[in-house]
Amino acid sequence: MDGRYVVRSATKDEWEDAMALAWRSFKKFVADDYTDVGVKEFYDFISDNGIYKMFLIGEYRLWVAELDGEIVGMISVRAKRHISLLFVDEKHMRKGIGRDLIYAASEYMLENGETYATVNASPYGVNFYHAVGFKDTREEYVDSGMRITPMRWDFKQ
Repeated sequence: MDGRYVVRSATKDEWEDAMALAWRSFKKFVADDYTDVGVKEFYDFISDNGIYKMFLIGEYRLWVAELDGEIVGMISVRAKRHISLLFVDEKHMRKGIGRDLIYAASEYMLENGETYATVNASPYGVNFYHAVGFKDTREEYVDSGMRITPMRWDFKQ
């Protein structure tokens, strides 16, 4: 490749690498804002075989950003409109990868008749989601040790 990343649907063989990226990024940028219970809750979520099985049958969607054979970003969507995970490798932040992952997921949502996307943003992600166009639907609160700000992005029709 020429240093340009590609955003595409993930294959089943990429699941573990994508979740490893999520865990590394979470520990570096998000975990300090969560309680120990929240960190365990997050780890249990990304380690759950249930979401992997949902991914295999197409109920939990995953896209990756790939650069030179390496996964440098990932986004997942559940319930056809909720962004469940979005992480970009630290070395590749601020290059448009997160935004391109959001757009790939939103194309899928639009194709499935959705008119908006939702996310529960961590404190670290709030400014990014605002920059993309998400608006808070509620003030930050703590759920299972995780600080989250619910947000919504209405697609332009």
